[in-house]
Amino acid sequence: MLRRAVSLTAVALAAGSSLPPPAVAEVLSEGRVPAEGLAVPLDVAPGSYVEGALDARVPLRLHLIERNGAHRRQLTEGAGRQAFRIVTEPETLLELTGPEGTDYTLSLDRVVPVEAQTVPAEAPRSPAMAALETHLSDGGDTAAFWAARAAEGTPMIERVDGRTVMTFLYRGAERNVRLFGGPSADHDWLARLGRSDVWFRSYEVPADTRLAYRLAPDIPDIPGSARERRTSILATAAADPLNRAPWPADAPDAFNRWSTVALPGAPHQPGFPAAPSVLLEEARLDSVLLGNSRRLILWRSEDFDPADPDALLLIVFDGPRAVEEMEVPGALANLVREGRLPPVAAVFIDAIDSDTRSRELPGNPRFADFLADELLPVALDLFDLSPHPDRTVLAGASFGGIGAANAALSRPDAFGAVVSLSGSYWWAPDPQYADVLPWTARRLLTLPKHPVRFFVSAGAFETSRDGTHDINVSSRLFHAFLTAQGYETTWREYGSGHDSFVWRGALMDGLLALYGL
Repeated sequence: MLRRAVSLTAVALAAGSSLPPPAVAEVLSEGRVPAEGLAVPLDVAPGSYVEGALDARVPLRLHLIERNGAHRRQLTEGAGRQAFRIVTEPETLLELTGPEGTDYTLSLDRVVPVEAQTVPAEAPRSPAMAALETHLSDGGDTAAFWAARAAEGTPMIERVDGRTVMTFLYRGAERNVRLFGGPSADHDWLARLGRSDVWFRSYEVPADTRLAYRLAPDIPDIPGSARERRTSILATAAADPLNRAPWPADAPDAFNRWSTVALPGAPHQPGFPAAPSVLLEEARLDSVLLGNSRRLILWRSEDFDPADPDALLLIVFDGPRAVEEMEVPGALANLVREGRLPPVAAVFIDAIDSDTRSRELPGNPRFADFLADELLPVALDLFDLSPHPDRTVLAGASFGGIGAANAALSRPDAFGAVVSLSGSYWWAPDPQYADVLPWTARRLLTLPKHPVRFFVSAGAFETSRDGTHDINVSSRLFHAFLTAQGYETTWREYGSGHDSFVWRGALMDGLLALYGL
């Protein structure tokens, strides 16, 4: 039986009040986790947009449940400040579980009531959509169209004048639908076909497209910054109910699952499908340099011999995602077993939480020293390895991609190779440096050339319409500067977006490019 917690904030919300975006979070519940867990009422009008966070030093889980106890959605899992976003539903509670006696704070950052939205119209570009539009104008309905989609799966793929058109579809939203992922970095709006129950958006895509996406219906139009409005998509984003390729298949619910599509021309992902039942170990590392503590997940290939001169030490950022979602250990196991990679020992590093990740990864010199002076000696000891920078690899995606590059450039005495996936090379430590020339590329001009090798990749869809946060262009520029400075570097572009479903294969491509047998 779950214990219930009541707060003044919940009472105020039940009375019909809404919270403006506060400077400091409003505490919904805090204290210590009881043995039987905790159920916290969230008495907010259905359809309201809610931002909140669970903060604890020990990993806890936060779920959305129905009042009868049935699971609805997993919201967070981990330690540190774990943010969540939802659009509220009737008769639901927040369920908090974890080690008994753990101190926690559950807070609400903002609550915004339902607001109507308008979305731009889009003329159909696909033959099927054009035919449906004609059918509806002649008095028909959408029943046969949706029956066909259910039978064939979504998104809808058509060939038009020798080009591939991919159409994303959603049925029955009330106000709007937004695409999270897909062939756009801009969280595009779907258009409604007349007054029907069909929402859609079409794209021309390359023949090698592989991507993961979610659909987010009825996103509220909240006030706030561009980032706050953009991230509100997480409140309802979930797998496409008509898609035939969900990923990962064992996700706890549709909100934690992606829908995927891989066209026939998409490159093979080495090592996948991943080997099952890979043995993992865990350790914890306290950092004096950073003043924090984090979980490490450890893996080594079968019959790993630390005396083998070809053995690799791989350090991967965003470790839990790499292990659980991307299934990196299982893919590595396959490639080593097939003789395509030498023996590998891997350390998967937990980022702790999003604020810590943003502060440490992109270009923090103290984090580079932590990796070289605190993490690396521990990893070498755990695997009984001797230090060999040329066989020690840093790998990561997004902030982890630029972070791997900057850490290796700062400490080439420790790290001799980098796999940078969709690196956020638009980032700069000071806004005055955020111009057309990436800060990390400019940094290369101030450094002596180091014996570090690089694999740099990005997706063709990782562009930005307003010219900011353009990962494709900034990654290309970084690779070009590496080449100009005489570094050994490989560039790879994928028909994809900012997407861990693609990164899992790109990481294997990078390791094969650097160390393949």
